[in-house]
Amino acid sequence: MSGAATLSHAGCAEAPVLRERGQREVFCGLTGIIWLHRKIQDAFFLIVGSRTCAHLMQSAAGVMIFAEPRFATAIIEERDLAGLADANEELDRVVGQVLARRPDIRMLFLVGSCPSEVIKLDLSRAARRLDRAHAPAVRVLAYSGSGIETTFTQGEDACLAALVPEMPASAKAPALLVAGVLAEVVEDQMRRLFDALGVGPVGFLPPRRARELPAVGPGTRVLLAQPFLAETARALEARGARHLPAPFPLGAEGTTGWLRAAAEEWGVPQARFREVTAMGEQRARAAIARHRDVLAGRSLFFLPDSQLEIPLARFLARELGMRPIEIGTPYLHRAHLAAELPLLPRDALLSEGQDVDRQLDRCRAARPDLTVCGLGLANPLEAEGLATKWSIELVFTPIQGYDQAGDLAELFARPLVRRAALTV
Repeated sequence: MSGAATLSHAGCAEAPVLRERGQREVFCGLTGIIWLHRKIQDAFFLIVGSRTCAHLMQSAAGVMIFAEPRFATAIIEERDLAGLADANEELDRVVGQVLARRPDIRMLFLVGSCPSEVIKLDLSRAARRLDRAHAPAVRVLAYSGSGIETTFTQGEDACLAALVPEMPASAKAPALLVAGVLAEVVEDQMRRLFDALGVGPVGFLPPRRARELPAVGPGTRVLLAQPFLAETARALEARGARHLPAPFPLGAEGTTGWLRAAAEEWGVPQARFREVTAMGEQRARAAIARHRDVLAGRSLFFLPDSQLEIPLARFLARELGMRPIEIGTPYLHRAHLAAELPLLPRDALLSEGQDVDRQLDRCRAARPDLTVCGLGLANPLEAEGLATKWSIELVFTPIQGYDQAGDLAELFARPLVRRAALTV
C-alpha cells in the first residue's frame, strides 16, 4: 500500500476521463476569503461586487459572527455599472476608510466578484495606484474571485498567484516552499517533521504575516499542500522554483508520501526517514482504523466541487476500504496528480468539469451510500434519501497530516452514523 512506485501502470494513471461541459453548481472563488483571511493575519480582503456577493460572504462566514472579520464588500450600485459615478474615486475613499479603521493591516487585496468588463473597473490598475499611495505601510494587490472565471477553491489559487511577484528573490541554496493554506496547527506539525528530517530551510505560502513572504528562486523546491494551485505553481516555476511530485498529505499514506518527496530531494537516509515518521504514521493508522467498520465496503460518489476529490478518493479507498463509483473534479491537473492517479481503484469513473444534470442522473442511478457535493446539492439529495457530505467542510477543517487523519475519516463516517441513528 505504501509503494506508489510499483503501481506506475495501475489505478487510473492511464484511465480515460469523462469530460463534461454544461450547467455548473459550485461556489465561486470568493469563498476562499473565508479561510485566507484567517491565515494571513494582517491582510484585509475588500470585495468589489454586488449586494448578492455581500450576502453570499455574510452567509458563508456566519460561523465567525463573534469576531470582526478582515474582509468587507464595496458594493457596486446601478450608477456605477452605468458609468455615471467615478468608481475609482469611490474605491479610493473606501480603501482609505478601511485602513484608517484598521491600522494593523499590512496588505490589502482588491477581489473582483465579476470580470472587469462587468463591474466597469480595472482592479489591477486600481491596485497599482493604491499601492503607490499607501506604500510602504500597506501593499495593495488584486485578484479575481469571479464565479464566471473561478470555481470554489480557485480563489485561493488566484490569491497566492498574486503574492508570487511580491516574494523576494532567493540565493541558489536549496530551500523548501510549502504552497497552500494550512491551518496553523498543521503548519507547526509539518515544520517540526521537516526539522527532524533535516529538510530546509522551509517557508510557507501564504505566510502568517504579509511581510514574512518567503524567498523564491532556482534553489526553491515546491511541495503543494493543495491540488488546486495550478496558477500558483506556474508562477513559482516562472521564478525558477521546481515542483516536487508527491501525493497530497491526506491520511497516513498520503502524508508519508508527501514527506518522502522532500526527504528524497534532501538525501535523507531511509532509516532516518522511518525513525522520524514511523510514530506519526502508526498513530494516524490507529485513528483511521476506528472508523473503518462504518466506512469499509460503502460506495462513494464525488460530484465536482473543491478539486480535493482525487486525493480524498485515494484516501477513502485505500485506507478505509470505500468504493468510489465516480470521482468528479472541476479540473484534473495530471502533472500535479501524477502520484495520486495510480493509487485509485481501476473501476472508478473519472470525470472532469460539470454537467450537473447528467451527473445527478448517474448519482441517482448508482444510489451510493455517500455523496460528496456542494451545499446547493446536498439538501435536495438528502430529501431523496441519499446521505451526503458537504465538500466545503473539507476546506474549512484541518485535514492534512498524521494527527488529523482520524478527524478526516470521521468527517465521512459522521453522516452515515447519523443516518443509522435516525433510522433506528
